[in-house]
Amino acid sequence: MADSEQEKFQAFVFRNRGALLAFPALVLAACGRPSTASALIGLPIALAGELIRCWAVGYAGVTTRNDAVTAASLVSGGPYAHVRNPLYVGNFVTAAGFAVAFTGRNSLPARFALVVGSLAAMAAVYGTIVPHEEAFLRSQFGDEFDRYCELVPPIVPQLQPMADGKGRWNPEVLLAAESKTFAVFGAMLAALIVRLRKT
Repeated sequence: MADSEQEKFQAFVFRNRGALLAFPALVLAACGRPSTASALIGLPIALAGELIRCWAVGYAGVTTRNDAVTAASLVSGGPYAHVRNPLYVGNFVTAAGFAVAFTGRNSLPARFALVVGSLAAMAAVYGTIVPHEEAFLRSQFGDEFDRYCELVPPIVPQLQPMADGKGRWNPEVLLAAESKTFAVFGAMLAALIVRLRKT
Protein backbone atom coordinates (compact mmCIF):
# COMPACT_ATOMS: atom_id res chain seq x y z
CA MET A 1 0.00 0.00 0.00
CA ALA A 2 1.43 3.41 -0.99
CA ASP A 3 2.13 5.85 1.84
CA SER A 4 -0.68 8.22 0.82
CA GLU A 5 -3.16 5.34 0.58
CA GLN A 6 -2.03 4.02 3.92
CA GLU A 7 -2.46 7.44 5.49
CA LYS A 8 -5.96 7.73 4.03
CA PHE A 9 -6.85 4.28 5.34
CA GLN A 10 -5.50 5.09 8.82
CA ALA A 11 -7.41 8.38 8.84
CA PHE A 12 -10.58 6.54 7.78
CA VAL A 13 -10.19 3.99 10.60
CA PHE A 14 -9.46 6.75 13.10
CA ARG A 15 -12.53 8.73 12.00
CA ASN A 16 -14.76 5.64 12.25
CA ARG A 17 -13.13 3.96 15.26
CA GLY A 18 -16.29 4.17 17.35
CA ALA A 19 -18.44 2.39 14.79
CA LEU A 20 -15.74 -0.21 14.10
CA LEU A 21 -15.40 -1.00 17.80
CA ALA A 22 -19.17 -1.15 18.25
CA PHE A 23 -19.38 -4.24 16.04
CA PRO A 24 -17.57 -6.69 18.40
CA ALA A 25 -19.57 -5.23 21.31
CA LEU A 26 -22.83 -5.95 19.47
CA VAL A 27 -21.68 -9.49 18.69
CA LEU A 28 -20.92 -10.08 22.37
CA ALA A 29 -24.29 -8.70 23.42
CA ALA A 30 -26.12 -10.82 20.85
CA CYS A 31 -24.20 -14.10 21.13
CA GLY A 32 -22.98 -14.05 24.71
CA ARG A 33 -24.56 -16.24 27.36
CA PRO A 34 -23.46 -14.73 30.68
CA SER A 35 -23.55 -16.39 34.06
CA THR A 36 -23.66 -14.76 37.46
CA ALA A 37 -20.08 -15.92 38.09
CA SER A 38 -18.78 -14.54 34.78
CA ALA A 39 -20.53 -11.22 35.42
CA LEU A 40 -19.03 -11.00 38.92
CA ILE A 41 -15.57 -11.63 37.48
CA GLY A 42 -15.85 -9.53 34.34
CA LEU A 43 -17.60 -6.39 35.58
CA PRO A 44 -14.86 -5.29 38.03
CA ILE A 45 -12.35 -5.70 35.18
CA ALA A 46 -14.55 -3.61 32.87
CA LEU A 47 -14.95 -0.95 35.55
CA ALA A 48 -11.19 -0.86 36.13
CA GLY A 49 -10.70 -0.22 32.41
CA GLU A 50 -13.22 2.60 32.48
CA LEU A 51 -11.43 4.19 35.44
CA ILE A 52 -8.12 4.03 33.54
CA ARG A 53 -9.84 5.71 30.60
CA CYS A 54 -11.30 8.46 32.82
CA TRP A 55 -7.86 9.07 34.31
CA ALA A 56 -6.42 9.45 30.81
CA VAL A 57 -9.24 11.62 29.46
CA GLY A 58 -8.89 13.97 32.42
CA TYR A 59 -5.36 14.65 31.19
CA ALA A 60 -5.97 14.54 27.42
CA GLY A 61 -9.18 16.58 27.34
CA VAL A 62 -11.96 16.72 24.76
CA THR A 63 -9.61 16.16 21.81
CA THR A 64 -10.12 12.44 22.39
CA ARG A 65 -13.52 12.76 20.68
CA ASN A 66 -12.37 14.47 17.50
CA ASP A 67 -12.70 12.87 14.06
CA ALA A 68 -9.14 13.89 13.18
CA VAL A 69 -6.02 13.73 15.33
CA THR A 70 -5.42 16.98 17.20
CA ALA A 71 -3.23 17.96 20.14
CA ALA A 72 -2.69 21.42 21.56
CA SER A 73 0.22 20.15 23.63
CA LEU A 74 2.08 16.93 24.28
CA VAL A 75 0.59 15.41 27.43
CA SER A 76 3.10 13.27 29.31
CA GLY A 77 1.84 13.38 32.90
CA GLY A 78 -0.47 11.11 34.88
CA PRO A 79 -1.16 7.87 33.02
CA TYR A 80 0.79 9.18 30.01
CA ALA A 81 3.93 9.01 32.15
CA HIS A 82 3.43 5.24 32.39
CA VAL A 83 2.25 4.37 28.88
CA ARG A 84 1.81 6.32 25.62
CA ASN A 85 -1.72 5.04 24.92
CA PRO A 86 -3.55 4.82 28.27
CA LEU A 87 -6.95 5.48 26.65
CA TYR A 88 -6.58 2.38 24.51
CA VAL A 89 -5.19 0.33 27.39
CA GLY A 90 -8.28 1.31 29.39
CA ASN A 91 -10.59 0.46 26.49
CA PHE A 92 -8.91 -2.90 26.03
CA VAL A 93 -9.25 -3.75 29.73
CA THR A 94 -12.93 -2.74 29.63
CA ALA A 95 -13.52 -4.86 26.55
CA ALA A 96 -11.78 -7.84 28.15
CA GLY A 97 -13.97 -7.46 31.22
CA PHE A 98 -17.18 -7.40 29.21
CA ALA A 99 -15.97 -10.30 27.05
CA VAL A 100 -15.49 -12.39 30.20
CA ALA A 101 -18.80 -11.20 31.68
CA PHE A 102 -20.87 -12.03 28.60
CA THR A 103 -19.53 -15.53 27.90
CA GLY A 104 -19.85 -17.51 31.13
CA ARG A 105 -22.38 -20.02 29.77
CA ASN A 106 -21.07 -20.25 26.22
CA SER A 107 -19.33 -23.46 25.21
CA LEU A 108 -15.55 -23.33 25.52
CA PRO A 109 -14.98 -22.98 21.73
CA ALA A 110 -17.66 -20.28 21.46
CA ARG A 111 -16.30 -18.47 24.49
CA PHE A 112 -12.79 -18.57 23.04
CA ALA A 113 -14.04 -17.27 19.67
CA LEU A 114 -16.03 -14.43 21.24
CA VAL A 115 -13.33 -13.30 23.66
CA VAL A 116 -10.39 -13.62 21.28
CA GLY A 117 -12.36 -12.34 18.30
CA SER A 118 -13.59 -9.19 20.04
CA LEU A 119 -10.15 -8.38 21.46
CA ALA A 120 -8.44 -9.11 18.12
CA ALA A 121 -10.83 -6.72 16.36
CA MET A 122 -9.97 -4.04 18.89
CA ALA A 123 -6.23 -4.71 18.51
CA ALA A 124 -6.57 -4.41 14.72
CA VAL A 125 -8.26 -1.00 15.02
CA TYR A 126 -5.70 0.30 17.50
CA GLY A 127 -2.82 -1.19 15.52
CA THR A 128 -4.00 0.94 12.61
CA ILE A 129 -4.68 4.23 14.36
CA VAL A 130 -1.77 4.39 16.82
CA PRO A 131 0.83 4.86 14.03
CA HIS A 132 -1.46 7.49 12.50
CA GLU A 133 -1.65 9.39 15.80
CA GLU A 134 2.07 9.08 16.45
CA ALA A 135 2.94 10.37 12.98
CA PHE A 136 0.85 13.47 13.72
CA LEU A 137 2.41 13.97 17.15
CA ARG A 138 5.90 13.60 15.68
CA SER A 139 5.08 16.20 13.03
CA GLN A 140 3.76 18.58 15.71
CA PHE A 141 6.27 18.12 18.51
CA GLY A 142 9.37 16.70 16.81
CA ASP A 143 12.24 15.96 19.18
CA GLU A 144 10.03 16.37 22.24
CA PHE A 145 7.83 13.51 21.05
CA ASP A 146 10.84 11.36 20.09
CA ARG A 147 12.26 11.80 23.59
CA TYR A 148 8.88 10.92 25.07
CA CYS A 149 8.80 7.71 22.98
CA GLU A 150 12.27 6.79 24.24
CA LEU A 151 11.14 7.12 27.85
CA VAL A 152 7.59 5.72 27.78
CA PRO A 153 6.41 2.40 26.25
CA PRO A 154 3.49 2.35 23.78
CA ILE A 155 1.26 -0.41 25.19
CA VAL A 156 2.53 -2.17 28.33
CA PRO A 157 2.69 0.36 31.19
CA GLN A 158 5.90 0.86 33.09
CA LEU A 159 5.73 0.94 36.88
CA GLN A 160 8.15 3.85 37.23
CA PRO A 161 6.60 6.93 35.60
CA MET A 162 8.49 9.30 33.37
CA ALA A 163 9.90 12.17 35.41
CA ASP A 164 8.69 15.72 34.78
CA GLY A 165 5.56 14.73 32.85
CA LYS A 166 3.43 17.59 31.54
CA GLY A 167 -0.28 18.08 32.11
CA ARG A 168 -2.76 17.96 34.96
CA TRP A 169 -5.96 16.05 35.59
CA ASN A 170 -9.14 18.06 35.04
CA PRO A 171 -12.31 16.26 36.19
CA GLU A 172 -14.53 18.86 34.50
CA VAL A 173 -13.50 17.43 31.12
CA LEU A 174 -15.13 14.08 31.85
CA LEU A 175 -18.76 15.08 31.34
CA ALA A 176 -17.99 16.85 28.07
CA ALA A 177 -15.64 14.21 26.70
CA GLU A 178 -16.99 10.97 28.12
CA SER A 179 -20.77 11.17 27.81
CA LYS A 180 -20.77 8.76 24.84
CA THR A 181 -18.42 6.34 26.58
CA PHE A 182 -20.56 6.37 29.73
CA ALA A 183 -23.64 5.74 27.57
CA VAL A 184 -21.97 2.79 25.83
CA PHE A 185 -20.81 1.36 29.16
CA GLY A 186 -24.37 1.71 30.51
CA ALA A 187 -25.81 0.07 27.40
CA MET A 188 -23.43 -2.89 27.70
CA LEU A 189 -24.32 -3.21 31.38
CA ALA A 190 -28.04 -3.14 30.55
CA ALA A 191 -27.54 -5.76 27.82
CA LEU A 192 -25.66 -7.94 30.28
CA ILE A 193 -28.50 -7.74 32.79
CA VAL A 194 -31.04 -8.60 30.10
CA ARG A 195 -28.96 -11.56 28.91
CA LEU A 196 -28.52 -12.77 32.50
CA ARG A 197 -32.28 -12.88 32.98
CA LYS A 198 -32.68 -14.96 29.82
CA THR A 199 -30.10 -17.60 30.74
